Amino acid sequence: MSDEHMQIGEVATRTELSLRTIRHYEETGLVTPSARSQGGFRLYTESDVARLMVIRRMKPLGFSLDEMRDLLEVTDRLDSGEELSGGEREALLERVRAYERAAAERMEKLRVQLARAEEFTAALRARLTPGTAP
Repeated sequence: MSDEHMQIGEVATRTELSLRTIRHYEETGLVTPSARSQGGFRLYTESDVARLMVIRRMKPLGFSLDEMRDLLEVTDRLDSGEELSGGEREALLERVRAYERAAAERMEKLRVQLARAEEFTAALRARLTPGTAP
């Protein structure tokens, strides 16, 4: 096996995704192993790991599988090295900008939720500390 290929276990460790999750993303068409070993094992490249990292980063922000697929298709087109017309390239970049804006909005909502969770945890902790009242 080539040094440039990794088996699914190594990819799972590097991406902090379970084997089951990686297989699910393969079944849904979000990622495809770059190769298979003679024994039929899935083999991945750094590019596949990068793709899985995009998915992993989108998931906690609540992006759907369809949104993940769309963004990956856009970035694949942009990164393909294929000649794109100015209008086509700009349209693809605008889609990336839309995802960036959506990610920033969702991240801000998560910050608010986290602040509320921290306040709640502090209130509970105060109840457990003798002599303090909420």
